[in-house]
Amino acid sequence: MTDRWLDQVEALAREKLPPAVFRYVAEGARDEISLSEASKAWNAVRLAPRVLRDVRTVQTATTLLDTDFAVPIGIAPMTLQRAADPAGEVTMAAAAQRAGVPMVLSSNAGSTFADVAATGVDWWLQVYVAANRADSVPLLQAGAGAGAGAVVLTADTPVVGTRYRVPDSPRVWEVADPSWIGANAPQPADLEPEARGKAMDLGPDDIGWLADTTGLPVVVKGILRPDDARRCMEAGASAVWISNHGGRQLDQVVATAQCVTGVRAAVGESAQVYVDGGIRSGLHVLIALALGADAAFVGRPMFHALAAAGGEGVDRALDELARELMESMQLAGCTGPGDASGLVARGPGGGR
Repeated sequence: MTDRWLDQVEALAREKLPPAVFRYVAEGARDEISLSEASKAWNAVRLAPRVLRDVRTVQTATTLLDTDFAVPIGIAPMTLQRAADPAGEVTMAAAAQRAGVPMVLSSNAGSTFADVAATGVDWWLQVYVAANRADSVPLLQAGAGAGAGAVVLTADTPVVGTRYRVPDSPRVWEVADPSWIGANAPQPADLEPEARGKAMDLGPDDIGWLADTTGLPVVVKGILRPDDARRCMEAGASAVWISNHGGRQLDQVVATAQCVTGVRAAVGESAQVYVDGGIRSGLHVLIALALGADAAFVGRPMFHALAAAGGEGVDRALDELARELMESMQLAGCTGPGDASGLVARGPGGGR
């Protein structure tokens, strides 16, 4: 084990979390092939750094959806955060606010919109659209009214992908405290998300419907294909988010690192491009920028950091990512996120 905090948080979280919760956060779909390939795909990309550049002053600041942030890093949506820390999403939000990064709040959060907003964090609301669109309206309007800066539509979950059970181990929903999720549900819902009716007929029109319902910019999460990214952009999405749901939906799908260049080419500068999936270092963030992303979002390591040491743990994780990004930019001859373009080496191992 190294002295790097992000290399330690998973093992520390395993010691503190109920086994069923740890497994739920860690697991992927079926044989977990996509899960296992996520970080390896970022590691496979090679950069060709620039030299003879003045890197005494390097700026990591960026603008996402017309809001300024300290670094092009965000916290991805995750449920069950109150299993990791008593205040759950509020603790996570406070750490995000201190670091100057956006936090995406799960629609299955165990903390209220008001309590999250009270931290001063810039937050976006992740949603699964219900089969009956009207059922989603109260949640959407409540989130917008509480100060959400955007709606993040999860588009890759018409049904929940199969995750194999560990023999003789309880499923997470058999041990979960009901207070861990559903704090913003307009009415009591089944504890188990798999039991809730998600829309299986999502289409481009839903992007406009979400914008009209909330008055907020819409980000579409779960994009892997350039043609899907273009359809979202043409339907009015302000950003597309490259994601394979942490390898938790369809197994054997392409790693997100391999999708960034094509998606960026498809949307041009008409929409922002975000990416998650296996981001484990500030160097990975620089690679995401170099491939064409505007920001990288991190999920499991933040959950593990929260479980390992509460808000201090998340502070430390975000600071480590920011410092690694700064160093990586200096070594690559970049003075700002926009300088990352063109750093990816052509040919084998270059990600192209």
